[in-house]
Amino acid sequence: MIALSARSLLLAGLLAGASFTASAVETVTKPEAETMVRKAVAYLKAHGRENTFAEVNKKDGQFVDRDLYIVVYGLDATVHAHGANARMVGKNLMEIKDVDGKAFVKERVTMAQKKVPFWQEYKFTNPVSGKIEPKAMYCIPEEDLVVCGGVYLK
Repeated sequence: MIALSARSLLLAGLLAGASFTASAVETVTKPEAETMVRKAVAYLKAHGRENTFAEVNKKDGQFVDRDLYIVVYGLDATVHAHGANARMVGKNLMEIKDVDGKAFVKERVTMAQKKVPFWQEYKFTNPVSGKIEPKAMYCIPEEDLVVCGGVYLK
């Protein structure tokens, strides 16, 4: 009976540890997203476009953190780099819409033409949870590009 209790306690401890690990994965905050986007813009200025696009496209690179990843668009809505889905690179997303029918990339490049950093909200699939969630994207226009990173809103 004691062995069974010890085994049960061990199992309970392992399960508690597993649930702690899962809950320890926090979502990114808006200040963290802003910092990451500024870091990507600084990298772009220091290392050029092609090196930046390659670095952003690395799923395990410096521009991916939990549910935060960088995306770089041209002002024509063409994806030049995407930290969560490299298959999007080269695609023009001008007409893509979220589940509510919002043409969020079209809105994003229109906002970027004002040449000032901005936040934009829409709904998108969270790569960590796999669920469609409200998202806020922080973007900094840089020449004919817009560098963005976002947070999922709970």
